[in-house]
Amino acid sequence: MPTPNIYQTCQVAFLTKHGKETLLRTPLETALGCQLVHTEAYDTDLLGTFTRDQIRPGSQLEAARQKAAIGMDLTGTTIGIASEGAFGMDPFGGFIPWNTEVVVWVDKNLSIEVVGIAQGPAQSQHRIIKSMDELETFASEADFPKHHLVLRPVSENFQHIIKGIDNSDDLVKAFHWTKQKSVTGSVVVENDLRAHCNPTRQGVIRQAGDNLVQKLCSTCPQCNTPGYWITEQTAGLPCGGCGRKTRLPIRERWSCRACSHQDHKRLNIDRLADPSRCDFCNP
Repeated sequence: MPTPNIYQTCQVAFLTKHGKETLLRTPLETALGCQLVHTEAYDTDLLGTFTRDQIRPGSQLEAARQKAAIGMDLTGTTIGIASEGAFGMDPFGGFIPWNTEVVVWVDKNLSIEVVGIAQGPAQSQHRIIKSMDELETFASEADFPKHHLVLRPVSENFQHIIKGIDNSDDLVKAFHWTKQKSVTGSVVVENDLRAHCNPTRQGVIRQAGDNLVQKLCSTCPQCNTPGYWITEQTAGLPCGGCGRKTRLPIRERWSCRACSHQDHKRLNIDRLADPSRCDFCNP
């Protein structure tokens, strides 16, 4: 995919306090020729925390946009990037902890916004415990110490949260301290979901960054604006077993974010869907 020359030597603001610049700097600068300008001059925890002591006021994408805007204001740039994560259960069966990451690119000069997206299984567990044996079992399941932990007492007081626990000695100390603060003697233990504390999440952020690079390197055939990408898919690829339509795409619509140009592309003209992807053959 050709590299758009438009971002060569451009400075791009990146506001983050959790080390995300180390994940995205090389792929962005290599692909686009831009220069990432990292800043920590604003506490992004004010926009929401995974430990729920600061509730995110808006959506995941809105939080990323706000971070990008603040980063541009702090650095005096006209292009900004920001990352925001969300956690829940998988969208397929609802049984697996799931991580969705967005990386938003805001270009004030072109008045465009391009969003990279990735999702996948998460290392995101939590449990209420009362004993050291329960804590040791959880730590093993939570891939500690590779993935850091958070402890809090069973209490409404959010001041007693210990984050970023990354070694056994600190974990034992945190357990006894939070147990003393608990109104029931129970402690909430969970994975620390901040990027610098969760390698599994780091991988998903990298994937979202790669998706963003792909989109920025795709330019409009009419006006040459970056971010020319799929905006709609039409399902209907025929099944190779029964011939019925499946949920797999047969057409795509590509759209430009700056002008009205669109392309409608027919996909998979010479192939059929595997019966395993068919709701009739494999209900």
